[in-house]
Amino acid sequence: MNIAVVGTGYVGLVTGTCFAETGNHVICVDIDVEKVERLRKGNLPIYEPGLEVIFERNTRQGRLHFTTQLEEAIKDAEVIFLALPTPPGEDGSADLSYILGVAADLSEIITDYKVIVDKSTVPVGTGERVYSVLAKKLDTALFDVVSNPEFLREGVAVEDFLKPDRVVIGSSSEKASNIMKDLYDPFVRQGNPIYFMDLRSAEMTKYAANSYLAARISFMNEIANLCDKVGANVEMVRKGMGSDSRIGKRFLFPGVGFGGSCFPKDVQALAKTAAQHDYDFKILDAVLNVNKTQRLKIADMIDAYLEGEVAGKTIALWGLAFKPNTDDIREAPALYTIDALLAAGATVKVFDPEAMENIAAIYGDRLLYAEDQYEALIGADLLAIVTEWSVFRTPSFKVMKELLKNPVIFDGRNLYDLDKMEREGFEYYSIGRPALSKVASSSNHI
Repeated sequence: MNIAVVGTGYVGLVTGTCFAETGNHVICVDIDVEKVERLRKGNLPIYEPGLEVIFERNTRQGRLHFTTQLEEAIKDAEVIFLALPTPPGEDGSADLSYILGVAADLSEIITDYKVIVDKSTVPVGTGERVYSVLAKKLDTALFDVVSNPEFLREGVAVEDFLKPDRVVIGSSSEKASNIMKDLYDPFVRQGNPIYFMDLRSAEMTKYAANSYLAARISFMNEIANLCDKVGANVEMVRKGMGSDSRIGKRFLFPGVGFGGSCFPKDVQALAKTAAQHDYDFKILDAVLNVNKTQRLKIADMIDAYLEGEVAGKTIALWGLAFKPNTDDIREAPALYTIDALLAAGATVKVFDPEAMENIAAIYGDRLLYAEDQYEALIGADLLAIVTEWSVFRTPSFKVMKELLKNPVIFDGRNLYDLDKMEREGFEYYSIGRPALSKVASSSNHI
């Protein structure tokens, strides 16, 4: 098929590149001239494992193109995907100005039948609003509007797109549904389902899925905090819970809260939708409140450990992206940790395998930047771990003890075994597990 993708952000790039990988002809359009030029030269603006290889292959073989001209992109397209930003407003509601603006532009230039697909995460009722905007100037026989929410996990987005657990299609049009089925059939050859439903149910499905996963994370963080109070070990609790087939093992890892472009925004937007319909969605408010507190967990632990004397200390911080295998720092817990430590007067020395440039664009010379994880430890009073990159999982503890002023670690992702840390002689504080306090004879509690 000929496909147009409007927007070259995270979702748009993955969507366009993966559709090209299955033989479609894809044109991606964006108003950012500089970004389009970078893409034409083969420079990806995001880090996503596996994307660069298929991006290079499909641009080289002529299936993937980029333009700043909307009319050029959609001229021959059978399907137009809207992969546009929906940032949260001050009240938590999703800003639909980009999507509705492009819909208005499309109503001026469409001349033959197109399927218009909302790929962005949008509130319930958005598809109908897009339809209304298009119908103001277009014959309704010239288009159908479809909701096709994405379920991509940053870090494994290419695999998620090429081998989806499920595909959700929201449409009242048999013609549009058949076109979407033909488009997605190559991705579900192993038998994973394509679910057809109405527009509003498809839109709700994405918000419901992300909000539920966020709720699991906040629930486990609450359990971890209670484990601290009662003297239990959340790792044992997690294993005991996860072995129950009704619960499952995923999204039960406690830590310093969730971040990224999806969970915080989507939970807020669903809560706002509930409020607009006079429904008090109490669980969502709790999920957000728990996460707000949890993002400051490591900074609070360090402050308590130092008895409020954080000023003048140098803190090494491993991990800046909101999760491993991405350079995305949107709503990353590391941001809140850094802000709290800087506000308390600490010097913060950071390292992340991919997100350093994005962090430097925000903080500039307010931080110290290390070339690798060990350089970050030189001269540091203690180490805080905020993102669970694989490279942090099996470090040289011998080198770490040599470089740190004091063998003290605050682990916001529970990376290390407690017995091993005790043998290695570290003071070690994690989330919801017993603390190893003052076990190192060389430590004087800073």
